[in-house]
Amino acid sequence: MGKRITGMFRRDVVLTVSFVLAVLSCLISPPSWDYIGYIDFNTLIILFCLMLLVEGLREENFLQYIAAKVLSRVGTMRGMAATLVFLCFVGSMFITNDVALITFVPLGVMMLRMAALRRKLCYTVTLMTVAANLGSMFTPIGNPQNLYLYGLSGLNLPEFLLLTAPYTVGAAILLALFILFGYRHRQLTIQMGETVPLRRGNIVFYLVLFLLCVLTVGGFLPHPVLLAVVAVLLLWRNRGLFVRIDYSLILTFVFFFLFVGNIKQLDALQTWIGGAMAGRDRLVGVLVSQVISNVPAAMLLSSYSGDLRELIVGVNLGGLGTLIASMASLISYRQVAGQYPSLKKRYLLLFTLINVAFLLLLIWL
Repeated sequence: MGKRITGMFRRDVVLTVSFVLAVLSCLISPPSWDYIGYIDFNTLIILFCLMLLVEGLREENFLQYIAAKVLSRVGTMRGMAATLVFLCFVGSMFITNDVALITFVPLGVMMLRMAALRRKLCYTVTLMTVAANLGSMFTPIGNPQNLYLYGLSGLNLPEFLLLTAPYTVGAAILLALFILFGYRHRQLTIQMGETVPLRRGNIVFYLVLFLLCVLTVGGFLPHPVLLAVVAVLLLWRNRGLFVRIDYSLILTFVFFFLFVGNIKQLDALQTWIGGAMAGRDRLVGVLVSQVISNVPAAMLLSSYSGDLRELIVGVNLGGLGTLIASMASLISYRQVAGQYPSLKKRYLLLFTLINVAFLLLLIWL
């Protein structure tokens, strides 16, 4: 257990930084029972349940099966690129940007290798990453910052979707244009091989529980009820999931809740940050995300924001730009750097240029 915890901190820089900040912030406000009030348990419950259910679906090869079936019907270079990119775009709306990239980027790299399209690897993986980060903006369950800010903002589900819809549509159009002008309409022949038979009963079981998560986000089911139902049923059906999920994201949230709760005790700092954000919630959200990534930026700035709607847009668009603006982007980078070390510099350059282009165009929108 000790080795697993140590390894978790070594792998995740944001987790380590959040832990250090939480510990240092205890100098401002010594540990007390007040710390419990700093933590948004509703966000943690939804996040925990979604992680368990998505891991269950991955274990059943459901996501890979869907991707393989869709790709088997593609016959051109441009069609394959569009399929890979929009699998990430649409998938991230429901399974989060991290999971979409973990699932589909390895598949994309394999497809490009089979099609002898290594020259398009950096471009394709970059578009897949942008697609996942922007598609996840659309729904409250698409990424961690949306889960947190949705609960904090008081918006209902239709209001949230109407807020993010223009940027989602704009992102889809831009992605389509980048695909249209970035790939030729050349014929491809790729044999996907046999797909693993699905255990339909297990998949229906996970999807029904996933629907309960969506109902909870929509305000139709209390969070404690969701946690009890999911925990009891998974302990009965597949208790191994509780061991296999990555708890680093949940711990990161807890540490940042403690850090933000403690620094709020500094009246002078609260006044300064509030003044800096006055009428500039979107811009500040974008800029801070470039340095500390958009999840911690959302948690830090939410306490000082005068317009959470603008902050939601800012931290989501702020996932574009630098490699660390969205920590999900590191998943794609590790895939490219691990398999093709010689492409690291090229990937970083292309990634930055395309991300900045999308960021500027969508901010203008």
